[in-house]
Amino acid sequence: MEYISVSQFAEKHGISERTARNYCAVGKIEGAFLTGKTWNVPADAVLPQKKKLKISPLLERLRQEKERRLKGGIYHRTQIDLTYNSNHIEGSRLTKEQTRYIFEVNTLGVTTENTRIDDILETINHFRCIDYIIDHATEKITEPHVKQLHLMLKHNTSDSLKSWFAVGDYKRLPNEVGGEETVLPQDVQKRMKALLAEYNANKKASFDDILDFHVQFERIHPFQDGNGRVGRLLMFWQCLQNNIAPFIITEELRMFYYRGLQNWGQVNGYLRDTCLTAQDEYKKLMEYFRI
Repeated sequence: MEYISVSQFAEKHGISERTARNYCAVGKIEGAFLTGKTWNVPADAVLPQKKKLKISPLLERLRQEKERRLKGGIYHRTQIDLTYNSNHIEGSRLTKEQTRYIFEVNTLGVTTENTRIDDILETINHFRCIDYIIDHATEKITEPHVKQLHLMLKHNTSDSLKSWFAVGDYKRLPNEVGGEETVLPQDVQKRMKALLAEYNANKKASFDDILDFHVQFERIHPFQDGNGRVGRLLMFWQCLQNNIAPFIITEELRMFYYRGLQNWGQVNGYLRDTCLTAQDEYKKLMEYFRI
């Protein structure tokens, strides 16, 4: 049998020499053996097969329907419900019907009121954010991911034309939420790094871990605007990532949601119960679509 060196094997398969040596050391390359300190690798050896990452039935269905652009499924429904409700909480004047029209046929449908261009753009952008999450749902959430969601959400809006408004980057000016002070701009990066490191240290995040992350994110308020929507998008991502049924905060739950955010740390049950109520509704949707 013909043998090649570790470096030759690495070059042949487009991997680093260190990775190839590790494969040999743990027995993942069949027939490889040591002569002194040198590995001999069979010339016809193949790369070890990576374990296929197991994803939840919901994520698998969302990816399938997204790829096919299937109408009338749970992907379609999630896009409309999550986008409409999250934008509406932040003051969008678009109706749910208009949101559906934009998603389905890229028009507003019938309207008798003046419509803000930003509401339309942020609706289209929000659809793209959800697609991004579905594509990256199994990945560890990083600062670039979080900033990318903000960049996508605010792309081409009037805010993107303001020199002081950092689209896709952390805020430059102090801001408040609900009359409460948030983290100052110079401290945001440090706090976000710490928040993500703490969350990513969990092998599997629990429901309360996700809620706690959301509360801390909103209290940091890392962006000039769009924090609520980015925060709720991240919760959807985290649920998919941890095989937890997602939830959508609706207009009916908005005031309970705000109360839950304000009281987290003293009475966690307010936010937990609100989100569990929302989760029950999404579970009904999953049941209807046989997921």
